[in-house]
Amino acid sequence: MALAEQELNEIAQVLEQPDAGSSAFGELRRRFPKLVMTRCDASDVTEAPFRTYAAFDLHLLDASEHCAGVTDDPAKATGLILAKRS
Repeated sequence: MALAEQELNEIAQVLEQPDAGSSAFGELRRRFPKLVMTRCDASDVTEAPFRTYAAFDLHLLDASEHCAGVTDDPAKATGLILAKRS
């Protein structure tokens, strides 16, 4: 599943909310049930984020091959990693 610009904008709207830290993961799971999602601490991810928000770094996940990895290409994204910022 590639992420279209409209979907990236919708993701941004959720992550830009002042209370995104408490509700963002659940809200994104509800809106994008076909995407693989995971959350972790920002210090757990060494790759540069796709986008950065106040509470989270957003990484795109490509799990289309045998091994999953971080990608910066929305056309290859099959999921999201929400890395919580301290």
